[in-house]
Amino acid sequence: MRAAAAALAAVALAGGLAACSDDPNSISAQAKQGDNKGFVAGDGQIESLAVGQRKKPARLAGKTLDGKPWNLDSARGQVVVLNVWGSWCPPCQKELPHLQDAWATYQKGGKPVQFVGLLQRDTVDSASATLAKFKVTYPSLQDDGGKTLLGLQGRVVTTPTTLVIDKQGRIAARVSGETTATTVRTLVDQTLREQA
Repeated sequence: MRAAAAALAAVALAGGLAACSDDPNSISAQAKQGDNKGFVAGDGQIESLAVGQRKKPARLAGKTLDGKPWNLDSARGQVVVLNVWGSWCPPCQKELPHLQDAWATYQKGGKPVQFVGLLQRDTVDSASATLAKFKVTYPSLQDDGGKTLLGLQGRVVTTPTTLVIDKQGRIAARVSGETTATTVRTLVDQTLREQA
């Protein structure tokens, strides 16, 4: 029994040492570097806010990947789907075709809906290549070092996150983690049906 316990302790110690190893690719080594290589992935949890629960309008402004200015105020009167993403994030890449599908549906139907991406910890070149690969046609805003997130009322804590913003610019719903076209359309349709 003691031999088994000693063997188990040795394995646990070896495992603990491996986790703190000098391997630059280990999670602990990446965390010590402080360069935010990792990301916190959400579980797809959906939060929908009743009109009376919504805060004041969110603030969002930046430059698109092609350098054009864009801000949330210019989209008043439309429902906005804001997707916070990065080309380095596998769940983000997986959801891009879903978001493009939903966007194309609203464009074809002439609905007052605007989609926009917001890059996090990414470059214009890498993001542009990823959007081209998945044939995404809605704009994305350049990474500004996280400053833009400050105007989103603490609603973005994972990558990816998708926010649905009502016609008055207030955050109406959030998906923390990967989403689907069906989920986005359900949340957007619900927001479109609301009375001003």
